[in-house]
Amino acid sequence: MRFKGLLWLPAFRVSSKWKVRLDADLIEKRSGCFLAPDMPRRSSQCFAASFCINGKQFVHLSHNGSNPDATLTTIPVIHRRFCTVRIARIFLVAAVFLVLGHQALAQGPSANSVAPLDSQRIQSIDSFVANEMTRQRIPGLAVGIYSRGRILLAKGYGQANVELGVPVKAETIFQSGSVGKQFVSAAIMMLVEEGKLSLDDSLTKYFPGAPATWKPILIKNLLSHTSGLSEYESDDRTGPKGPFYLRLDFTEDELTAKIEALPIEWAPGDQWAYRNTNYVILGILIHKVTGKQYAEFLAERIFKPLGMTSTRLISESEIIPNRAAGYEIHDEQLKNQQWISPTFNSTADGTLYFNVIDIAKWDEALYGTRLLKQTSLDRIWTVYPLSDGKPNPGGYGFAWFVDQQNGHKRIQHSGANQGFTCNISRYPDDSLTVAVLTNLDVGNSNPGTIAHVIAGLVESPLLPEKLAAVPDSQPAIAASLAKTLDELVEGADIRPQTTAKLAALITPDMVKGLRQRLSKLWPGGKLTLVKRTPLSDDPGQFNSTFRLSKGAEALLIGFSLNADGKISSLGFSPDREYE
Repeated sequence: MRFKGLLWLPAFRVSSKWKVRLDADLIEKRSGCFLAPDMPRRSSQCFAASFCINGKQFVHLSHNGSNPDATLTTIPVIHRRFCTVRIARIFLVAAVFLVLGHQALAQGPSANSVAPLDSQRIQSIDSFVANEMTRQRIPGLAVGIYSRGRILLAKGYGQANVELGVPVKAETIFQSGSVGKQFVSAAIMMLVEEGKLSLDDSLTKYFPGAPATWKPILIKNLLSHTSGLSEYESDDRTGPKGPFYLRLDFTEDELTAKIEALPIEWAPGDQWAYRNTNYVILGILIHKVTGKQYAEFLAERIFKPLGMTSTRLISESEIIPNRAAGYEIHDEQLKNQQWISPTFNSTADGTLYFNVIDIAKWDEALYGTRLLKQTSLDRIWTVYPLSDGKPNPGGYGFAWFVDQQNGHKRIQHSGANQGFTCNISRYPDDSLTVAVLTNLDVGNSNPGTIAHVIAGLVESPLLPEKLAAVPDSQPAIAASLAKTLDELVEGADIRPQTTAKLAALITPDMVKGLRQRLSKLWPGGKLTLVKRTPLSDDPGQFNSTFRLSKGAEALLIGFSLNADGKISSLGFSPDREYE
């Protein structure tokens, strides 16, 4: 959902297959550091990942299956077609162990499912999660590992509520952030199957008062983030003087009118950029077509039929059992999540509660046709083409990023909002899904990386490479980065050294956040190259990932120069062991 603060893009693959090249256009919420051209927000993640800068602007990190690098298009920290062979559903009788976690002990896994986890693999997962929670300073985290909906592990780690000392368990409820968009896309496809709307319908069919510029925008453009609608959650628009101030309530008609007044950034279908605005409109559309609020429709058609008893719309006023508290880190101190109005905690761009028990039921449903026809599922998991016929650069279908991990198909999405982040990564050809939910803001937690490594600890061919030192044959790049770091900590304006696209994203608040991030590391820190990949759209140039370390402190920096020596991307993310 929303990201706030400087964006901090875990150099990826960010959430998903990445090309460490910042192209800014997506990201979710709160505190992070990330500079790259074209930034969007609410994902997500990671993945194509989405990050929000200073509360509202997102950076999108994307990765296509053919390129191991990540492309940042305006997405922290959070981090993207798959075909499924229909097989008879196998019912398993399992014993569920329930303490802080549940481990399903299947009596007989199918030939296409993952075997139950042995104690050694569980121990390796526990150790990795503990290390990452310490590294990322995550208060609490839940992990769900599934094979075609069968729970292999559902377990809580750390604290759901720090003030009360309440531990996370499998039943603990977290916010969905932009992961909630996948339920909205499923709802839209249900209405398409029922003939109540068409993916090729113009928005003006349902919003007759919209400006003429909305007529070319089709429903499928909203689902795929190719509409050209502006991001309503930018910092200037959601601040106290903006039209979408997050602490105020608005009626649905008022919210619609405000969105209709936003500028169109490009002709529908011509470009791709992650925009939460698209899914806000889809939620309103569901209400117009069905007469029910989007969350009510989801509950009636998805959550209740699947037995997802803990999945529901956010409400900060109701008493909700097992609800975790969300946290953010400001000035190196853990703080409670920031409050936003009920209006913005009920829009369809990512405002749900769920837990790792319910996600198993959702995962199982996606392997069959209980909710949707296979053709609809295939459409959801197909990268949407732009007007030129080429797949969009985000690798985005309908609310899922479609990419690869070590050559294995992966469909995933990350989410973040109000001190929560999460990632769901599905490996359909491996019959494996991993969900990671945390109660720490997107600027400081990276559930996508945790999910991807856990997948590799379950199935070794999926294990990402470690980010270890590699020989640096082009030391001039590191020298250029060192000079840039000097200027940043001195408070100098680095925009003259960047491309125009990147310069347009640099704000005083972002620079201030970067200086805070660097204060413990520079000057005096050591830059070590851990990855270098060529830029596909800029022959002869590279994206380099460096680990900046000093004592026990470290972070990762993504850095690239264009042919003219201008900085074309600059991204900062928490240090991590794996790619």
